Amino acid sequence: MVKKGLGILALLVCLLPNLAFADDLTHLDLTHHWVGYFSVAVMVAAYIAAMFEESTQLRKSKPMLLAAALIWFVIVLAYQQHGNDLPAVTAFKSNLQSYMELLLFIMVSMTYLNAMEDMRIFEALKAWLVSKQLNYRQLFWITGILVFFIASVVNGLTAALLMGTVVVAVGKDSPKFVSLACINIIIATNAGGSFSPLGGISTLFVWQHGILGFVEFFKLFIPCLVNFLIPAFGLFLAIPKDKPSINSEVIKLPRGAKRIIVLFAVTIALAVMFDMNLHMPAAAGMMAGLSLLQFFYFYLQKSSPDQTQSEFALFFGGADYQSQHNRLDIFEKVGRLEWDTLLFFYGAMMGIGGIGYIGYLDAISQILYGQLSPSLANILIGLSSAFVDNGTLMFAILTMHPDIPQGQWLLLTLTLGVGGSLLAIGSAPGIGLLGQAKGQYTFSSHMKWTPLILLGYFASIGVHFLINAASF
Repeated sequence: MVKKGLGILALLVCLLPNLAFADDLTHLDLTHHWVGYFSVAVMVAAYIAAMFEESTQLRKSKPMLLAAALIWFVIVLAYQQHGNDLPAVTAFKSNLQSYMELLLFIMVSMTYLNAMEDMRIFEALKAWLVSKQLNYRQLFWITGILVFFIASVVNGLTAALLMGTVVVAVGKDSPKFVSLACINIIIATNAGGSFSPLGGISTLFVWQHGILGFVEFFKLFIPCLVNFLIPAFGLFLAIPKDKPSINSEVIKLPRGAKRIIVLFAVTIALAVMFDMNLHMPAAAGMMAGLSLLQFFYFYLQKSSPDQTQSEFALFFGGADYQSQHNRLDIFEKVGRLEWDTLLFFYGAMMGIGGIGYIGYLDAISQILYGQLSPSLANILIGLSSAFVDNGTLMFAILTMHPDIPQGQWLLLTLTLGVGGSLLAIGSAPGIGLLGQAKGQYTFSSHMKWTPLILLGYFASIGVHFLINAASF
């Protein structure tokens, strides 16, 4: 999902320095050329269209894909008019490679998550929590702590919706509990996804670009924990002390479910090994892990004790075999990926890459990291992530290539990750829970706790400066 906002694009429009074409034709300066103005206008229009996706029913990927195509078309056209389009084409391919690495990584990760969903693993976790007959205050802490750690390896939206299902189920008679627990889940999800390169798009970008190594992200564990705990203690005081009355159920896991969890862990380990030991893209390790899942599905299909009966049932149109076949079909899970969001990110990354190649992001970088201190710049960028998608913001900063130390990159990762908790619409988990707990968790109910969340935001920054001083 896309966060609502145009902050970064407003900067693009305002910062149009006086430029002319550079004498060196290997890189034209197009910031004061019609190509530059046209590209900014197209990008702004695409973001506006994406903002109004819900009212127009126009999927957000469509305008962004068109914007990216138009921007690079006019850039390459301008270079051809000056007799050499190779630099522009090379820049396009470089941006495309960055996107492909991101796409392959997310594709494998989400395929595994879809596989675990089909194996009813998440449903079993939900049933286990419900069956414990805990009171509201115990559930508040358990769901928050669980999602904090789950979000470090699982897509944040998936993790938040999983725990959201639990709190909605057990809090059907207590809207106040559902509202407060949802706020806690959002904060915990965003904080948990910020100390791991696997936790979100922005951290994945930083890892893939080689800015920070895999283990270096864990320096943010304590700051992220502080960011989660400070608002959590405040919210906890308002949680009802009642105990919900709910009916529990027993979920039987299909054959192979637990082994898929192990394979997912092995796949993550392969991604880390490929990056740290072989110096290859982490996506290569993820694709190796995907092959393991494919072979495991093949094994499950061939070793199924009722394979003959199932195939006989298919011949006569049996539905059971079709369900079993879909459950063990890897391509069915790939097809269920959030392709609209993935294609939106293609448009955003390629469009921002084009804006950066034109020269506008260098001008913004000179203001953010030249006229302002890097710390202030990173804190302000983090605050803006409550309005603008943090993955888009992070890619824009990476395109600027600011010369800042490791501690500042960690600070940027922290602020962009947790800044989205300030508003209900500030992150994908927030937007997802607005729909899941409609009428109980609302924008205004979240807004009432924004000052407390902001306290956690600045407290986590202070802790980062304190414990990671050697990184600055």
